[in-house]
Amino acid sequence: MKKMAEARKNGIVGRRNLPMMLLQARETLLQHFRPIFHRFGLTEQQWRILRVVSDHDRLEQHEISSLCQISGPSLSNILSRLEEVGYVTRERSREDQRKVFVALAGKGHALVREVAPSVDACYRDLERVVGVDLMASLIVVLDRLLSLPLDSIERKPGRSGRASG
Repeated sequence: MKKMAEARKNGIVGRRNLPMMLLQARETLLQHFRPIFHRFGLTEQQWRILRVVSDHDRLEQHEISSLCQISGPSLSNILSRLEEVGYVTRERSREDQRKVFVALAGKGHALVREVAPSVDACYRDLERVVGVDLMASLIVVLDRLLSLPLDSIERKPGRSGRASG
């Protein structure tokens, strides 16, 4: 609490590199999940796609790209591989040929049902170590951060002429 009060008083900007801290936190968390994905022959990106598609009936490719934070070209390559092994199906829209919808195939549903319990157990282990209150607080804070209109902030060039981050 003392550090938070001090940061508020002195201003947080320049004290921490928030993007770097978020990347480090992501990496710290993912190291606990990677062995699960590897055990099932999946990459992190493949699992993100399978999990997000399993949460919906079907999604358009650009929706998956946005939800999973995977670029369009990379997503297309990953989906080709997932389709090749029978985990997903892709279907062009009859109304708009530019739209491609993705759904889990039977084999994909089976894989998600097989992997999800291990992933959920990992979340429970993390929750036990980190604490339910801190995990809940992190989710609330990150949800709030992600819902802010940060794209409306005017970006001023740094010394190198590029936007600072």
